[in-house]
Amino acid sequence: MKTLAPGLQAHLDTNATTLCNCWKLTRLGGAVLGFTDHDRALGFDGVSFEAITGFEASAIETALGLSVDDLDALGALNSATLNEADLAAGRFDNAAIEIYRVNWTDVSQRVLLRKGNLGEISRRGKEFRAEVRGLAHHLNQPAGRLYQYGCDVDLGSLRCGVDLNASAFKGTGTVLAVPSTDNRRVFTASGLGGFANDWFSRGRLLWSSGANAGLAMEVKLHTSAAGVVSIELWQSMAEVIAAGDAFTLTTGCDKQFATCKEKFSNAINFRGFHLMPGNDWIQSYPRQGEANDGGSLA
Repeated sequence: MKTLAPGLQAHLDTNATTLCNCWKLTRLGGAVLGFTDHDRALGFDGVSFEAITGFEASAIETALGLSVDDLDALGALNSATLNEADLAAGRFDNAAIEIYRVNWTDVSQRVLLRKGNLGEISRRGKEFRAEVRGLAHHLNQPAGRLYQYGCDVDLGSLRCGVDLNASAFKGTGTVLAVPSTDNRRVFTASGLGGFANDWFSRGRLLWSSGANAGLAMEVKLHTSAAGVVSIELWQSMAEVIAAGDAFTLTTGCDKQFATCKEKFSNAINFRGFHLMPGNDWIQSYPRQGEANDGGSLA
């Protein structure tokens, strides 16, 4: 049970309250944004809470134990800091959120109702719905190492040891042409002629100019044929890709031992278990006339 400050408790006891909800969002980059369902902006703890028409939350449900407490935040995309382009670009993915109940006549009278992170965000026209996950959702994330064939670390991380800033693993290019049917995900490029076919597949692309400048996306496919280099991204960018847009590419990895050894000369740091027995070995059984040394059984 929450213990309320005396001032807020006295206000609630009057039965004629002036309450509103305030949402504080902290994006992964550190930017802090505030929103409220009140009809004017409010401010506390150094955060300005912008008034947004139609911004509301579903009922908060709390259960005993370690189950995840979820609720939905709904609203209209009508803010300079909360718009469709930012949502599509992933700037609010897993953002930390704090939900307050506030007396708008005296913002010092407030209580923190819930802390968590934004989950799945869906959009329909100018309307959005964001899932707010309680802190218990972190318990659903895998921790520790996995016993599997593939490597379980990110390419370029400390445990991996590969330097992605090395010229062999990094390249810069410029968009040459974009098809009219898929102008946010597929394009041809210049500046990558010195790299082998498929070298940047599963890698990362960071835009340095154009409408998507500062945004990044994973590369699905990198092909090079007859001097023409084509890039296909896993997901569409927030804005249209245009000829002349510049970008930086870092190579990718399929997490297999052969790739770690041959492409990166990094077999000593491979973090998978490529020699683990597979299902065929587990389901096998000894048969008459066979022996481990290749001879016959008497």
